[in-house]
Order: sequence, then C-alpha cells, then structure tokens
Amino acid sequence: MRARREFRNRRDIEVAVLDALVDRHEDGMTVFELRAAVDSDIDTIEDALSSLKSESLIVVEEDHQGVRIYPDDRVVPDPGESVEADASLFDRVRDRLGL
Repeated sequence: MRARREFRNRRDIEVAVLDALVDRHEDGMTVFELRAAVDSDIDTIEDALSSLKSESLIVVEEDHQGVRIYPDDRVVPDPGESVEADASLFDRVRDRLGL
C-alpha cells in the first residue's frame, strides 16, 4: 500500500519510509524493520524520520517491547481509496523498475 498522494511530494527516502509504514500501519515498525524495507543506511533513515516526525506524519510509541513507528492516520489511504490510480506515470514506471 502507498501513502496518500498529498504526502508523496517529498524526498524519495521520506516517501519510501511512509510507504513502508503504511504497509504495516496497524503493527508499526521498528527502525531496523524500516532499514530492511527501504534499503537505505541508518543515518538517512533517521534524517527522514526526524523530518516526518517534525511534520507530524509519523507517531513514535514506546512499549515494553521497544519503540515502534506508525504513520499518522491521515497518511493511510481509506480502504476503498486507490492511491495507485492517482500516481503519475513517472511514479508508476519508477515503482515498476524498483527504483
């Protein structure tokens, strides 16, 4: 699943982090799970998380198992909403090629 269109006009790493979090929006993710999902170095991910946190696009929660990161509810598309159809041709080609 992809983040809503209005949140996709950001740096590629931030969009990748949001998309990964939206995929697991109910369970959240750890920083290490994000690292594996977005295939970027930890410093770049931390910068992206910092930026997303400052704009209130992610929620960070700590529990007895550790820290989990969730996308803000407004970033997650509604169940019937098709974000893929709203994607530009460039976005679809880039995703298809895995870039």
